[in-house]
Amino acid sequence: MDNNLINHPGVIVGFAVLVLVMLLLDLGVFNKKVHAVTSKEAAIWSAVWISLSMAFSGVIYYVSGFEKFTQFQSAYWIEKALSVDNLFVFILVFGFFNVPKELHHKVLFWGIIGALIFRAIFIFAGVGLINLTYLPEMNVLGHLVRINIVMMIFGFFLIYAGIKSGISNDDDDEEKDFSKSAGARLIYKLFKVSKEFVGGNFFTVENGIKIATPLLVVVAVIEFTDVLFAVDSIPAIFAIAPDDPLILYTSNIFAILGLRALYFLLANFIHMFSLLKYGLAVILSFIGVKMVIAPIYHISSPLSLSIVGGVLVLSVIGSLLLVPKAAEDK
Repeated sequence: MDNNLINHPGVIVGFAVLVLVMLLLDLGVFNKKVHAVTSKEAAIWSAVWISLSMAFSGVIYYVSGFEKFTQFQSAYWIEKALSVDNLFVFILVFGFFNVPKELHHKVLFWGIIGALIFRAIFIFAGVGLINLTYLPEMNVLGHLVRINIVMMIFGFFLIYAGIKSGISNDDDDEEKDFSKSAGARLIYKLFKVSKEFVGGNFFTVENGIKIATPLLVVVAVIEFTDVLFAVDSIPAIFAIAPDDPLILYTSNIFAILGLRALYFLLANFIHMFSLLKYGLAVILSFIGVKMVIAPIYHISSPLSLSIVGGVLVLSVIGSLLLVPKAAEDK
């Protein structure tokens, strides 16, 4: 029996309505007035988004069974974990452009609107490409297998990305000039940009001429940054359910929608998770290995979920245990 989510249009419609309603409530009710988001508010919204994500995974379990449930959970937590890496860059971007705290939420909101569009393009195009790139069945080490060229490329790329992430120096990002990123250059090329922020406006009028504000530049930088991070995270979730783009998209979007609240919750404590980058490196490498060996040996979704969850928990616990020691060394 084919339990792909595409065979359950009611679930798809429910997902679309839920996301639309929550975004409208977010922008038009709870954040109608520009304000700095408090840790308490961020904690509440984090709990809301995680609860909605888990409830939706329960619906998937009910309509499609345990395998699809674990696929959603695996893809959700992989994207959630990799998204934490985005937070550090967001902090650097806001600091570089001196964005007032009360405008952070608006930038992240519009960044997520862009992510809804770009992730859909990447995921559905990626699944279509995967379906077109299977080689004819062949004998490998005594096993009849069908190798997929794209999945194999993604697998080796993720192994490389995991190793590179584990040995990379965070100081490189701290010294980066974000005004020269592709997103910023695009806005500077299309518009004249004012020197100062004008409230929450993307455009203002100077000497009778409509020009952009630095806020539009920051949104463009955040959008471009998300596209770059998607290069890692999207291939990673293809290993979970390469034949079900809706499982991948819904889990991805739920993870991203909770990213804003997570940013405000963890922005002041991100330094406490020093080992998380190594945990993410292990996860990327594991997913890459899973892709490469998939034609010969299939690692089940429940086992993948257990490994990803275990690595995350260990890296977070290890980081928190190191915080007191780091404080003593100062």
